[in-house]
Amino acid sequence: QFKFESSGGGSVQPGESLRLSCLVQDFPRGYSAVAWFRQAPGQAREPISCLDETDESTVYVDSVKGRFTISRDSGESTVYLQMNSLKRGDTDVYYCAVGRKGCEMSRPSYSYWGPGLQVTVSS
Repeated sequence: QFKFESSGGGSVQPGESLRLSCLVQDFPRGYSAVAWFRQAPGQAREPISCLDETDESTVYVDSVKGRFTISRDSGESTVYLQMNSLKRGDTDVYYCAVGRKGCEMSRPSYSYWGPGLQVTVSS
């Protein structure tokens, strides 16, 4: 049975790290992409990273490359987003989403959404 939960977030200072978690069990047929999006107040929800469970391929947007890492723990059925060297500009509400195979980096490609997770980076 499809199970989908996300957790994490919090407040940190610039340069510190946080990890977000997304538990996904028994993907719906045709679905295998797990992506993280983020959204600032009044702004569009934007994709930042994705992992496709079928081949563990990953995608990152340029703004997080080298700082964020998406990974999977198959034993825990969990996809993690490790966020290092956080900047004030990373302050947003983050969302985990499940979509069809292929890691399309666009919101309409994702059908299942977790709750917003607040990430605040400030000194």
